[in-house]
Amino acid sequence: MKQETASKAVTGVGIFAAIAASLCCITPLLAILAGASGIASAFSWLEPARPYLIAIGIAALGFAWYRALKPKANDNCADGSCAVEKKSFLASKTFLSIITVAAILLMAFPYYGKIFYPKQEKNNVVIVESNNVQTINFNLKGMTCESCEGAVNSELSKVDGVIETKTSYAKGTATIKFDKSKASIEQLQNAIAQTGYKVINYQLLNK
Repeated sequence: MKQETASKAVTGVGIFAAIAASLCCITPLLAILAGASGIASAFSWLEPARPYLIAIGIAALGFAWYRALKPKANDNCADGSCAVEKKSFLASKTFLSIITVAAILLMAFPYYGKIFYPKQEKNNVVIVESNNVQTINFNLKGMTCESCEGAVNSELSKVDGVIETKTSYAKGTATIKFDKSKASIEQLQNAIAQTGYKVINYQLLNK
């Protein structure tokens, strides 16, 4: 019974670490899908700990598999006199397999998560004067993966007058082309702020 409890605990640590490691990238996608952009950056603070959480998850699940596959003392009873310990489903290899697959998918989410992003609709902005078209580059803090880019682009696309947005989490930038007669720099900053990511500074690329 104690061994079964220990197995459940180790498996629990593994899946918990995997969930924690993926939250910084899953949350922005959930924010886009739910229309709740304010929660996009809620777990971005976990990003520095992500490699350690992945290591903990792999170690815990590896140990769980070691315990599951390790020969038991009564496996060598040839006369069949040894009692067979009946395990619950939560302590079975089937459940451990399910948890392991789920953990791998969670930890690898940043590498395939973009397939779930909703397709960004192109804004149809009628420009009266070409002199009104301006391009601005914001330096942002807090983005950790492509899900963060999607959250920022999604919120900026809601601003009337925005023509095009290009966000890079790797560079920590958001470049926006907009009609300055319809949208102001303050409105663009406020849109980014809605996602929870912080604007450090900005530069106008054309004046």
